[in-house]
Amino acid sequence: MQLKKTDRRSGLSSEEFLEQYFNKGVPVILEDFVRRDSPAFSKWNYDYFKQIAGEHVIDLYGKEDTSNDRAKSAPVTRMKFSEYLDLIEREPTDLRIFLFNLMKLKPELNHDIVYNDLTGGKVLKWLPFLFFGGEGSSTRNHFDIDMSHVFITQYKGIKRIWLFPLDQSDLMYKLPYNFHSIANLKHPDYEKYPALQYLNGYEAEIHPGETLLMPSGYWHYIQYVTEGYSISVRALPSKRMDKWRGFRNLVITRHFDNTMRKIFKERWYQYKLDIATARANKAIKRTK
Repeated sequence: MQLKKTDRRSGLSSEEFLEQYFNKGVPVILEDFVRRDSPAFSKWNYDYFKQIAGEHVIDLYGKEDTSNDRAKSAPVTRMKFSEYLDLIEREPTDLRIFLFNLMKLKPELNHDIVYNDLTGGKVLKWLPFLFFGGEGSSTRNHFDIDMSHVFITQYKGIKRIWLFPLDQSDLMYKLPYNFHSIANLKHPDYEKYPALQYLNGYEAEIHPGETLLMPSGYWHYIQYVTEGYSISVRALPSKRMDKWRGFRNLVITRHFDNTMRKIFKERWYQYKLDIATARANKAIKRTK
């Protein structure tokens, strides 16, 4: 597996950004996508979040190895938001908050972020999601079901993200009818999953105030180097094929997979494992 550093840019014009990165589907770390004078950087902290939403009960997600047979992992526990923030400040934990719409719960927070939208208005600023994680936690390797472009901005802590283009799905051991990989990228077993050796991707490490563009369809494996949180906003896919894929994934594919899993149970999962392995072996031959 080969990883190259993601470009890090600031001061790009909208034309430069669209031409060099967005339209080409190339990841980039933007140092000024969110303005540094945004109130969020001086106003937000864990104590403030506890004050405005600490009593809110949240779903928490952990390691996802036990849910490889399904597209979406189930939460492993629930607790008050304030208790979770105390936990991640106190010690490392696998527990994460996934797609938390705190901005909908507290709409006034939206006024604390000022964007430098280089897309010319394509970013859906009204649909932000927060992601919190403890030190050492990580997501499984996946791509987003709706095929949107994602801008993820770090507000506290450090995240390390590995990115791979969609055309490397077979090398990733992607499960058919799902959107994740069954292989562990952080501790790759090259004997069991030899195709991982042929992956070529990007590594991005984002710090507070920095934003990573994850282009439509890109695989991403997110690791919390430290505890912290980020906010993502999206832009709809640009290409017709990606729009169709997003629609198909949301409306057809995931429901078909859920139905087949309920009917055939373990046999359906084993069938998908066999197909993923066969496709990976073919991809190895093509790569060689």
